[in-house]
Amino acid sequence: MFEVRLAPMCGITDHIFRTLCYEMGCDLAYTEMISAMGYLCAPEQRATKELMIRGENEPKLVLQLFGRDPDTVAEAAGRICALGIYDGIDLNMGCPAKKIAPSGEGCGLMRTPETAFSMMKKTVAACSVPVSVKMRTGYDRDHINVLEFAGMAEEAGVSSITVHGRTREQQYSGEADWEIIAAVRDRVHIPVYGNGDIFTAEDALQKQAAGHTDGVMIGRGAMGNPWIFREIRDLQAGREPKALTPEEKRDMIVRHYGMMLASRPEKIAVREMRKHIGWYIRGMKGAAQFRAEINRCPDAKQALKLIGQFFENLQEEEA
Repeated sequence: MFEVRLAPMCGITDHIFRTLCYEMGCDLAYTEMISAMGYLCAPEQRATKELMIRGENEPKLVLQLFGRDPDTVAEAAGRICALGIYDGIDLNMGCPAKKIAPSGEGCGLMRTPETAFSMMKKTVAACSVPVSVKMRTGYDRDHINVLEFAGMAEEAGVSSITVHGRTREQQYSGEADWEIIAAVRDRVHIPVYGNGDIFTAEDALQKQAAGHTDGVMIGRGAMGNPWIFREIRDLQAGREPKALTPEEKRDMIVRHYGMMLASRPEKIAVREMRKHIGWYIRGMKGAAQFRAEINRCPDAKQALKLIGQFFENLQEEEA
């Protein structure tokens, strides 16, 4: 089965957004990345607990951990497994953020293969659920070592690998290298998932037809567009993807807003929904002005009113 997964993205893929993506046909989703050290030091901290929420309607969930010390990560993974909540643990060896990679965490681990191997092996030993790894092609263009890392992951007992086809140096610029992702699949005997530049259903089906991976992981392509999973499923089944109407988009935004309000204080929900609304309306007529209005809106009641007005204006113009 060619799987279609939702990438873990900080500040985006909370349990609410993951639930919406699952409803649209996503096969597997991950928590936002969680600090192993932070969890061990303060497991009851509110921010950490919120990141670890598994929604009632999430059929599967893998928790993603990051850290730089193998023993710390393995201990945190073991304790989290004991909670009996998650279907897997994913080790983050791909995050390119300035606060993460230079300190030896995330993609920084690709500069220290011995440490990375120890982390994978110890985490696998500590866990009663499958352990996967997400990595990049290398730290920079002079150190492309993903093939070696993939081999180490397999040797350590990792269940699957996801490769973002860029180096840490590239961040999210340029084009993802799917040829090297395909080379990783040829190198190992465990499932390999490709990540990078899947923005449309056609992009995913192209990768499936090419046979480069066992599935794809979608990140930026799902932002404001959970329907991408439905469209992929339609194409896989030989159906013409269902046309997305402004009314359906409006209803999704309103529902997303309501789920946010039910999950957290209004002030936080209002602030967090601003970015989601910006992604939902991207490319629509009048989006820039509407986004500016939403970003100034102080409360949910007014925001929902503005949302209704925006889509009513679109209908009137189309009539």
